[in-house]
Amino acid sequence: MFDQLSEKLEGVLGGLRQRGVLTEAMIREGLREIRRVLLEADVNYQVTRDFMKRVEEKALGERVLKSVTPGQQLVKIVHEELTGMLGEKRAPLALAPIPPTVIMMVGLQGSGKTTTAGKLARRMKREMRQTRMVACDVYRPAAVEQLQTLGQQVGVPVYAEPGVTDVVGIARRALELSKTERDRVLIVDTAGRLQIDEELMDELRRLKEALGPHEILFVADGMIGQESVNVAKGFDDALNVTGVVLTKMDGDARGGAALSIYGVTQKPIKFLGVGEKLDGLEEFHPERMAGRILQQGDVVALVEKAQRSFDADEAAKLEKKMMGAGRFDLEDFLVALRQFQNLGPLENLLKLIPGVNSKMLKNVKVDPKKFKHIEAIILSMTKQERKRPEVLNGQRRARIARGCGRPVSEINQLLLQFKEMQKFMKQMKAMQGMMPKGGMPKMPFGGMPRM
Repeated sequence: MFDQLSEKLEGVLGGLRQRGVLTEAMIREGLREIRRVLLEADVNYQVTRDFMKRVEEKALGERVLKSVTPGQQLVKIVHEELTGMLGEKRAPLALAPIPPTVIMMVGLQGSGKTTTAGKLARRMKREMRQTRMVACDVYRPAAVEQLQTLGQQVGVPVYAEPGVTDVVGIARRALELSKTERDRVLIVDTAGRLQIDEELMDELRRLKEALGPHEILFVADGMIGQESVNVAKGFDDALNVTGVVLTKMDGDARGGAALSIYGVTQKPIKFLGVGEKLDGLEEFHPERMAGRILQQGDVVALVEKAQRSFDADEAAKLEKKMMGAGRFDLEDFLVALRQFQNLGPLENLLKLIPGVNSKMLKNVKVDPKKFKHIEAIILSMTKQERKRPEVLNGQRRARIARGCGRPVSEINQLLLQFKEMQKFMKQMKAMQGMMPKGGMPKMPFGGMPRM
């Protein structure tokens, strides 16, 4: 997501940051490059023009030209204006004071409405809100069955009337049931078309009138660039949408749609769809996204991802063993490895760390199969061997290699790395014991231990 845009912007801003002094000519040249980068990323021309005008007015002022760190000041201005271009601040879902909150999902066919409805239902359920979905796409083959399957996967009931084509009637009856069952949220999956037509819009207007939704979320395919902005404007003119969900943002899209859609429609982006898994729905924070585009990382997103992915009880046990008196063994390592895998691809996690840029990650390609190989090696050991890996002699290692289908060299490498990890933990325990109250830790061996 935004990889090409981030890399090119970093190239322009990185060059300006390294200069001790910036002249007006240097700034103008840099801004021309930024403009070119945005247009190449498929950002709307008018949105780009307005953005560059605001940046230029601030960048050519005295606070940049006469600043001690002019390059950093310019980056700060670009970050502020990118945040404004993306919507300035987080726009949460509008929840009804008297339940249920009705959320209509609208958009073209193939944009990912039904999958997004399932992802949103899962999110609402995790937030302890009793949720129900309604299958109002009665035209696309297997659309009802798809929503019912998603409902089973996330543990959310789905109201459907297979064979019935009266969409407004289905929606009204679903709303009545939702009120009776005291649901907190009702998510309505509507029909789409390959392009906007009056018949579709008329049906959506009638649904809106019948349900009185608190949210009308336009679901846009982030891969189709500027066309999604035009489609969003069409839906907004007809329905007055309240927010946008951009899907398929883990692909190789240039990112222009995300940067343009708020500027054109003035409707906030509320969520980003990332991947096919049902946990792949991220809240959209303009300021944090601007930081990610400028390769400044997003530590808050990293922490939130960890909180969602880790089992709190297991994490507490592991921490107690790692930093307490317990012995950290290969069984504990396997639990930690599985929890870590829940966070997603390592490359995506590294991008959230401040100071890690695309150049550093060019050669970082972690094969997910490697984790499976490690898991297979540990599972091929006996319980005693996992508890006490020091008993693993050559004969035992050969047996494990046959059991997991991996070479003995990989087993040796894993055991060596695990031994290094245990050493590091011992050093961390020692540091913890030397921590003075209210002060910095006293560093053993004259510095930080090697990882």
